[in-house]
Amino acid sequence: MKILKLSSKNQKEIIEEVRKAIKEEKVIVLPTDTVYGLVCDATNEKAVEKVFKIKRRKIGKPIPIFIKDLKMAKKLAFVDKRQEKFLKKMWPGKVTVILRPKRLQPTLLPPVPSGGPAGPYKFPKGIGKPKKEIGLRIPNYKMINQLLLNINRPLTGTSANISGMPPSTKIKEVLKQFKNQKYQPDLVIDVGNLKPSKPSTVIDITTSPPKILRQ
Repeated sequence: MKILKLSSKNQKEIIEEVRKAIKEEKVIVLPTDTVYGLVCDATNEKAVEKVFKIKRRKIGKPIPIFIKDLKMAKKLAFVDKRQEKFLKKMWPGKVTVILRPKRLQPTLLPPVPSGGPAGPYKFPKGIGKPKKEIGLRIPNYKMINQLLLNINRPLTGTSANISGMPPSTKIKEVLKQFKNQKYQPDLVIDVGNLKPSKPSTVIDITTSPPKILRQ
């Protein structure tokens, strides 16, 4: 478990380090606008499986994904005018929305393209529920947003904790949870303690009115 400290002086280098790690199918602990999260290429089966092993979480309990913009959301899910209006109000921010996924085709792209066209995508087990729902979010955190733009790829957006234990904004608590575990994140980006926050609110917008599933 490699730990790197992020500062205003080395952000560009750190983002490049994270991009390389994602390309190598690694799982990274990153700061977000809510709590520390476990991030990997959401279309890479091996990496996603490792996220579940690290969290000791059952595959049947899906995890949400980070996306770079509304255009990417429309590639992954059906978004009508009512939903689009709602998303423009909520994103970027601390809201994960549940949408109906489109039929996703096997990707023809390399694992992590650099500036090339994005999609089509095929997600491994554990990313949403095929044909039923997918959880999407555009975070409001500079480093994550720059990373999403850089790799042009959806990323896992789940909290960095073991299932049953609380997610945290404190880096020492995050490291303590994973310290003696069989499966650990490959890379940790340490920015110290984040502002106190809860995980994102989850809202199902496939219904009218929208339904809050977690607040």
